Amino acid sequence: MTKTDFTAYLHDRMPFCATLGMKAEKMSPEEVILTLDWSPALCTSAGTLHGGAIMALADSAGGAAAFANLPEGASGTSTIESKTNFLGAVRDGTVTATAKPLHVGGSTIVIETELRNTDGKLVGKVTQTQTVLRPRA
Repeated sequence: MTKTDFTAYLHDRMPFCATLGMKAEKMSPEEVILTLDWSPALCTSAGTLHGGAIMALADSAGGAAAFANLPEGASGTSTIESKTNFLGAVRDGTVTATAKPLHVGGSTIVIETELRNTDGKLVGKVTQTQTVLRPRA
């Protein structure tokens, strides 16, 4: 699958990602990489990318990583807990979210996501727990 295909898949599965303009660079069970370009429309005061936009990027990357690791018989995943540490502001360029599984279980999946600016500086770290959804009988 190409990066264009990954992005189309992401936008189809999570339309909010399309609304914000996220792009998918890589999607595998080991690692999901999504990007979000700085835009004035996504900013808070002083031209700083809004924390909510950055958290949405991290949550989407984490959700995609959890989905890629669903056990057999599962129908989906949903975030049940998320912890974010912001380490720097983003005032231009692109934010890259790299999500990797820390724990893959039958009922929960824990994902850690690093957020880096265009220069590669760590601007945020997110740990989230995703619940494994199963079809109801």
